[in-house]
Amino acid sequence: MSFLVTKNNKTFKLKDIPSLDINTFRDQIIKECKNNKRIVSFFCEKLEKFVILYAILASDEESKLYISSTLFKNEKSYPSITQEIQSFHLFEREFYEETGILPENHPFLKPVRYSKDRFDQNQKIEDYPFFKIEGKSIHEVGVGPVHAGIIEPGHFRFNCHGENIDHLEIQLGYQHRNIEKLFIQNQSSFYNLMILAESIAGDSTIANGLAFTHSIEALTNTNISRKSQSIRGIALELERSAMHIGDLSAICGDVAFLFGNSVFGAIRTLVINTLLKICGNRFGKGLLRVGGVNYDIDTNLNQEIKKTLNKVSKDVAGIADIMFSSPSVCERLEKTGIVDFDTAKKIGLVGMAGRASGINYDVRYNHPFGIYNYYPLYVLKLEGGDVFARSYIRYMEIMHSINFILEQLDSFPDYDLMTKEVGSIAKDSMVVSMVEGFRGEIVHSVITDNKGNICRYKIKDPSFNNWFGLAMAVRDNEISDFPLCNKSFNLSYCGFDL
Repeated sequence: MSFLVTKNNKTFKLKDIPSLDINTFRDQIIKECKNNKRIVSFFCEKLEKFVILYAILASDEESKLYISSTLFKNEKSYPSITQEIQSFHLFEREFYEETGILPENHPFLKPVRYSKDRFDQNQKIEDYPFFKIEGKSIHEVGVGPVHAGIIEPGHFRFNCHGENIDHLEIQLGYQHRNIEKLFIQNQSSFYNLMILAESIAGDSTIANGLAFTHSIEALTNTNISRKSQSIRGIALELERSAMHIGDLSAICGDVAFLFGNSVFGAIRTLVINTLLKICGNRFGKGLLRVGGVNYDIDTNLNQEIKKTLNKVSKDVAGIADIMFSSPSVCERLEKTGIVDFDTAKKIGLVGMAGRASGINYDVRYNHPFGIYNYYPLYVLKLEGGDVFARSYIRYMEIMHSINFILEQLDSFPDYDLMTKEVGSIAKDSMVVSMVEGFRGEIVHSVITDNKGNICRYKIKDPSFNNWFGLAMAVRDNEISDFPLCNKSFNLSYCGFDL
């Protein structure tokens, strides 16, 4: 048997994960990926005398995860998987940066984050080997890492022929919060770990918080009440709606549709203020806890949320109709920054960006968690793969989320929250927790040792998959289109620079 077959948020024993020799491990991964499975996570655990490399694949149609491993003792290299499966390119680069184990013939083997404990301390961020195009008419344009707006650091290096972009290389790794190791250092308190999870990416507080709570609840065999699950689902959809509305506001600003920019911005405030009324924080901090939630939604608040969201739904529909029927807006959005289906599939786009290119995948549907086990959401997708598609699918998802929340509130359980006490963490075990954040698939993988302590906490933000999608989107576009393409993805720096 080459893989352990499991599901989202299911605990399993480490001894049940097959350990293959590296060539078999590689061959089986390539075989399964060519058989319509895809990479979810690919990470190592560094022990005193050897390195264990784990691969987590997903069969989305079956709602199953396939997990395998290989052991490196003295081996210093292996044949690169990226040669056959392009979506592995960043995962293998990360593995090499952490361990120095070389994926031979990797086509783009460059540093990822320059973390403090990287194997090669001589690699420095200022010496990054940017790709260069030679030619009399070719020129380079550098943007960042310090930007004009108040955003996080990242460098964009454009190779241009006149105004046309031939190639964009994105260099990240400017901030190192050491957050994965902090999960291990602060595990004496679930409260401390909850704060950490909420701080992975501030605009995905609920999504990362859910991935964390689900993983610990699975490891402690804790079942939470349906009411707590419903409140969690409401909070996740409020977060999704608020961030999508904010993104539509930013996209309107980039195409000088200032009416839309202002109106979407005002509507977003209504949504995040709804989270504030539930838990006292506009981003949902403090709402979640291992075993349930900290705040209830009573009858009065239930009615208030419904009233607010009915107004939000009406207002979003109104301004979206004006935005997407405006010739001047559509002229800028349509056919700009295209990532076609085949490219999106090859590079492993996830979330809204993938669905805008025709990829039929959403964790809430394909690997349901929490309340979505009882109220599944169908997958929304478009085919265009351009800025228009990435904008319009946001509008579709906003309306979908609001309808879901209203449905939850209409059938809201009237019994107590029944917040559960949590037991001991399973020993020598692992769990993979997947959540659909507003950008896409968030994955937390947790490994415990023989004492029930967390010994590896691995986080994958959807931006890890999608930054390369932005680089592909801007090819053959004018450099003035980059800000618009960038906004249409709205990827996370801090979610990437862990």
